[in-house]
Parts: sequence; structure tokens; C-alpha cells
Amino acid sequence: MMSGIKSKNTRPETLIRKALFSKGFRYRINVTQLPGKPDLVLKKHNAVIFINGCFWHLHNCHLFKWPSSRAEFWKKKITENSNRDKNNIEKLLNNGRRVLIIWECSVKGKTRLVFDDMIDEIESWLNSEQKFKEIEGNN
Repeated sequence: MMSGIKSKNTRPETLIRKALFSKGFRYRINVTQLPGKPDLVLKKHNAVIFINGCFWHLHNCHLFKWPSSRAEFWKKKITENSNRDKNNIEKLLNNGRRVLIIWECSVKGKTRLVFDDMIDEIESWLNSEQKFKEIEGNN
């Protein structure tokens, strides 16, 4: 089952990338030299964007549920992912980067946002000076 789960070029990533590209934003994808290997790096805006899956990154929403089998393994694994995310975000912010996290629940599921409104929110953030922002589904 795990082999079927993609770590890059997921459907939410692809949708967001295409929408931003059509609005004139240019970016690099999965830059390994930066902490956390951000999904998108917009050098002109000194910004990085992470498009996080709610399960893998421990988001408190309807898409996250602790697995019942191998509970200790999953608790350790997902908690470590979340802690690593926090450390990487801190490193990026300390190095002068701006960080945007887009949660999977904002793109799909019962709490998803209107896609064009979400893209407008991303565009607004990119054109601002705000250092950190999270976009999540309507709760």
C-alpha cells in the first residue's frame, strides 16, 4: 500500500502549480538544497510553498485519523514528520525565506475551499510581505 503513495507531483500540487503558472508565477519544484525540500520555490518572491497531506503531516482536520493497526509505529512516524516540518519551517524563516503551507483539506474533501478563491489568496500572500501563512479547509 505504501508504494502507491506519491511524495511529489500529487494531484493537489499539480492543480496549484498549473493555476499559479497561468497567473504568471514562475517557480522551481522540490528544491533539495532547502530544508524540507519545498514543493514550490518562488525565488522572485523569496517564498517557498509546501502542499502538505493532512495525514502525513498531522493536520487536525477531517482527513486525519490515527490508524488503529500498528498504532505505536504510526504515532512515532507521524509525530516525527510533524516535528521535522516545524524544524524545517523555522530554518527557512531564520534564513529569510517566506513560508506558505497549503493543507490537503483546502483542496479536497468536505471542507475544501473554492479553488479560484484559494489561488487568489496564494497570489495575495505572494505579493505581500507576510512571512508565514497556512491555508486550510473550512472547518
